[in-house]
Amino acid sequence: FTKTPSGFVKITKDNEKFLKSSYKARRPGELAVLTRWLPKEDVKVVEAKFLDIILYSREQIQKENAATGAVNDDKSPWGIVSIKPQDVDYETPMAPITMMRNALPLKEGGSGKSLDKTSYDAAVKFWQEHANVL
Repeated sequence: FTKTPSGFVKITKDNEKFLKSSYKARRPGELAVLTRWLPKEDVKVVEAKFLDIILYSREQIQKENAATGAVNDDKSPWGIVSIKPQDVDYETPMAPITMMRNALPLKEGGSGKSLDKTSYDAAVKFWQEHANVL
């Protein structure tokens, strides 16, 4: 299928000492937010069994482009905004900080959509026990 490593691992007593954090922006012009991760050289990462493809509608992409001044003449009805390699067969929750960032106005790099507390609470529960691997 693919030799892509999974994008996250469970935090354990053995690897928690390697957790790193920093303020990062996903792209230029976006607000930096506090993120955390485990360096790939410090943890055992399994091969991804699945790829979770995240799509945005053309309408949403056009709204975000208009707010940030980005130009994209693509007319496809959907655009791929993320590919998440993972070893579980369900959609993992978005990181809580990503949910918060997405709730920001379009001009600040968000999607302008309100935060859903139930989804946020589920994300916190999942990401308290897992970390991205970079």
